[in-house]
Amino acid sequence: METNTKFAESLDLDYPILSDPDRTVAEEYGLLAGGRKVPNRWTFYIGKDGKILHIDKSVKAGNHGADIAAKLKELGVDEK
Repeated sequence: METNTKFAESLDLDYPILSDPDRTVAEEYGLLAGGRKVPNRWTFYIGKDGKILHIDKSVKAGNHGADIAAKLKELGVDEK
C-alpha cells in the first residue's frame, strides 16, 4: 500500500490506486475465476457514485495509458 501511495503522489493523481495484497477485492470482482492465483489484468472505470461504468478486459500494457484517456473521454469524465 505504501508503494502505491508514493506512486500516486509522484504523479499527482486525483484518484486512489488500489492495493490488494490478500486478493480479497480481486476475488470479489471475479478476477480470480477458475482458480487463478494471479488476477486477470482488467481495468475498472468506477464513477464517483461507486458504480462501474465500464470494464476493459483486453488490457495491453504498451498502449493502455492512451486507451484509458480515450475511454475516460468517451465516458464523459472531466479532464484534470
